[in-house]
Amino acid sequence: MSGSHFGKNFTITTWGESHGPAIGVVIDGCPAGMALSEEDIQRDLDRRRPGHSPYTSKRGEPDAAVILSGVFDGVTTGTPLSIRINNVDRRSVDYSDVDGVYRPGHADYTYDRKYGIRDYRGGGRSSGRETACRVAGGAVARRFLTELGVSVQAYTVAVGKTSVDRSRFDQSQAMLNPFCMPDRRAYECAAAETEAAIQDGDSLGGVIECVISGARPGIGEPVFDKLSALLARAICSINAVKGFEMGAGFNAARMKGAENNDEMYYENGVVKKWTNNAGGIYGGIADGSDIVFRAAFKPTPSISVSQNTVGADGENRTLRVKGRHDPLIVPRAVVVVEAMAALVMADLTLQGCLSNISNIKKILGVAK
Repeated sequence: MSGSHFGKNFTITTWGESHGPAIGVVIDGCPAGMALSEEDIQRDLDRRRPGHSPYTSKRGEPDAAVILSGVFDGVTTGTPLSIRINNVDRRSVDYSDVDGVYRPGHADYTYDRKYGIRDYRGGGRSSGRETACRVAGGAVARRFLTELGVSVQAYTVAVGKTSVDRSRFDQSQAMLNPFCMPDRRAYECAAAETEAAIQDGDSLGGVIECVISGARPGIGEPVFDKLSALLARAICSINAVKGFEMGAGFNAARMKGAENNDEMYYENGVVKKWTNNAGGIYGGIADGSDIVFRAAFKPTPSISVSQNTVGADGENRTLRVKGRHDPLIVPRAVVVVEAMAALVMADLTLQGCLSNISNIKKILGVAK
């Protein structure tokens, strides 16, 4: 299987399956001399792990990160960082009914067509459990970005038919409710909507917004490796993501040029903008303002509603999916979105150091 590797300069390779003994990630390209502990990684893993909210899967995984290499005396050594996360709460018997049956909305059928074999226990490699590896890698990228004054913060702006009211936007509220919504009233409506879906044996989707602050202008490449293009690739690689937009996004298609263009001005010698319809990126390169994007997540496909499907034996079937599943994946996906955004920023920041001769001379300490 190819495609488990991400990045060029700051890279991750994830491994493992949902019901295997462990999952993990290997991170290469992290600079030496950076303070890093398992606690730095655990903070983000705890935000993603299941079983700590009535709106998440009841799978009781502690998701404890174990650093196997790349750190000595609490400092990165510049060698590959390897992190293992054990799977301790596996109930593979829950999936016995889907052996040879393709679950609607899942990758079962396409995996079988591609490989001729699939791990039906929780989806194997296609499971959302793989995102724990991304979060571990993203936590290291976040630690690196913190050294540079760059922050990455995501939150939920929509669940089902309920959206955040921007006039009530309060970032502090996102840390006080299990949906990570920066609007208390919207959270209460979304919770009621989710409860109704749970009672029906169904699920909901939603939208996550992410803001990257502190990025220097000039990060990103102008052609294929545009910052916007790599963010889109990174975010759309997350399970269940079905849409991506930056700044004004699809709404920009309904604007006129005079509305969409971000007028600029100087403030104390620094270029500022009156609006941010571009989402902080021009020509694929960061302009120094906040980088803003949104990702749309589909409803969790594992539902207990009876559905029509087919089996590998060529027969038509009906199926009710059993097991422990999230009725709403969005709250746990917030930190996954942050992780992938952090990985892109870390990768392109390192790439940017080589963008012109002046930077290279500064790095090498060569006099002009």
